[in-house]
Amino acid sequence: MKFRKSILIALALVIGQFAIANITLPKIFTSNMVLQRDKPLIIWGWAEKGEPVTVSFHGQKVKSITDAKGNWTVTFKASPAGGPFDMTIEGKNKISLSNILLGDVYICSGQSNMEWILLNTNNAATEISESSYPKIRLFTVPKATSYAPASDLPGGEWLECNPKTSGDFSAVAYFFARKLNKDLNIPIGLIHSSWGGTNVQAWISWDVMGKKDAYKSTDFAKLQADQQNIKAKTEQFNEALKNEKGEAERWFEPGKVTDWKHMKIPQLWEQTEIGNADGIVWFEKEFELPAGAEGKSITLHLGPIDDKDQTWVNGQPVGSTDKYNDDRVYKVDASILKPGKNTIIIKVTDTGGGGGLYGKPEMLFVGAGDRKISLSGDWNYKTSAVTTEFGIQNNGPNDFPSQLYNAMIAPIIRYALKGGIWYQGEANAGESYKYRELFPAMIADWRAKWKNEFPFFWVQLANFMKADTQPEESGWAELREAQSMTLKSPKTGQAVIIDLGEADNIHPRNKQDVGYRLALAAEKVAYGKNIVYSGPIYRSMKIEGNKIILTFSETGSGLVTKDKSATVKSIAIAGADKKFVWANATIKGNTVTVSSTEVNKPIAVRYAWANNPADANLYNKEGLPASPFRTDSWPGVTLGKSDYK
Repeated sequence: MKFRKSILIALALVIGQFAIANITLPKIFTSNMVLQRDKPLIIWGWAEKGEPVTVSFHGQKVKSITDAKGNWTVTFKASPAGGPFDMTIEGKNKISLSNILLGDVYICSGQSNMEWILLNTNNAATEISESSYPKIRLFTVPKATSYAPASDLPGGEWLECNPKTSGDFSAVAYFFARKLNKDLNIPIGLIHSSWGGTNVQAWISWDVMGKKDAYKSTDFAKLQADQQNIKAKTEQFNEALKNEKGEAERWFEPGKVTDWKHMKIPQLWEQTEIGNADGIVWFEKEFELPAGAEGKSITLHLGPIDDKDQTWVNGQPVGSTDKYNDDRVYKVDASILKPGKNTIIIKVTDTGGGGGLYGKPEMLFVGAGDRKISLSGDWNYKTSAVTTEFGIQNNGPNDFPSQLYNAMIAPIIRYALKGGIWYQGEANAGESYKYRELFPAMIADWRAKWKNEFPFFWVQLANFMKADTQPEESGWAELREAQSMTLKSPKTGQAVIIDLGEADNIHPRNKQDVGYRLALAAEKVAYGKNIVYSGPIYRSMKIEGNKIILTFSETGSGLVTKDKSATVKSIAIAGADKKFVWANATIKGNTVTVSSTEVNKPIAVRYAWANNPADANLYNKEGLPASPFRTDSWPGVTLGKSDYK
């Protein structure tokens, strides 16, 4: 036995030495990738200390020797767009990559609206079927967090864009790339690195965030110790999920659970006593089968469920879905039903963010012929395995800054880029004044890390929530203002989409126009095309008696109201009392005259200043909406508010 053990140890050492000797590449380098044209290209990786490495690409051959830590780097001279090409990396082993293009590479980041996939957009089936663009390449960075900059991504691979690969990719990034590829006829590479619900602080490096007063005295040793503690608790939680007691104890059978608690449905369970927890919760609801429906099938409508559900009726499975935004509609065969009371039981698994049955009340019902039996209201529930029961709480990327930069950006900062696109801000709408500082700081931070002042474009927040009947203060309006103020940074552009949102959906499905407007900004700023790329932007005001005259830039062929109304809507005016009222506003040439009989001495105007300026109608003739604005600088509702002190 001792001899056998010695052999195994020796074999393990040999295998370990061989593994160390092998050349390895960062996950960002795979076949099908796009490398940045017209810029020197850095290729890097790891191997055994002192190992010679030769990299061949596009007629160039560059040699390197690994340093004392096993790092190697080569740099290729800049080359124009083209391909496909092959690359070989040789040392004690050989790696061959194929189908590589030279073109323009964009980092595409933000929160859930950047993460939103093509499969869930308007006209998705047609869009996907028509997505064969061999010169567009897609790379999705897996989600990960880290307290220190990581040397590599946790995974990922470059994919050629086609109907088999496009459906699960960022829709905004895809539509952005599609227009650029069509208009410029160059390969476009997209590195998608986003995470729903995240704030901007998570995407800024510690070199910047660590200088903030709130974090100067951070004890990283304690953070790491806390992380190890959480890791142990997470292992216990994962074991509970693996051996989930609800199914083991057959909670899906009516009567098996007698200690249900109660909850109003629909709503996310984070809004109840369950709180901010991920994991598995079971739900129960009884309904009466109406007279005359016996012997007939019914349809169960449950609305969207975040994230995954398994649903039973009277103990029999009727459906399961693993997409958090899909409406659940399950047909229930007549053989499962019984006269009188019937029982629905749902096992809901939430892996992050919100959890539960969260649609509108009218979306929850039993369809029995031409009758609808409402399922909204009181439900029973019972937790099976949730994070809070294991002492795991507030362990997401927003709980400490820089975690997403460290894990999802830092590993690729040597990968040459043309530019960046960004769709984020919803998570910071409660601290919009701080966003004025944080957002341009992030852009400057990334540019410094890449050592490249690359063009950067973003999406201004869409209209969302109930439209106001009277002028109101708005954190979302202040966030849009902070985004517009960031246009002072060089080589930047903004896509205004206050006309593309949905009052009851924070994830508007029209991502086509979002990508299109981002691409317009890129074609103007990054490529110097002589085009109208923006809607009207407020520039100055002049008071004339009881009127205010507004002037604009980016008016294109002229100012218009989109609905052909005689007046500009969603515009308010105020005097020294700072009380805004809806105003009469008319277009004259490239100016707008604003007045109100209620304000004799006006001093300020606001346009589309609301969470949801649904009736905003000021555009240029090219069909691009005016950016929301205010002429005053009075303190807003988010002044002094911040999640990071």
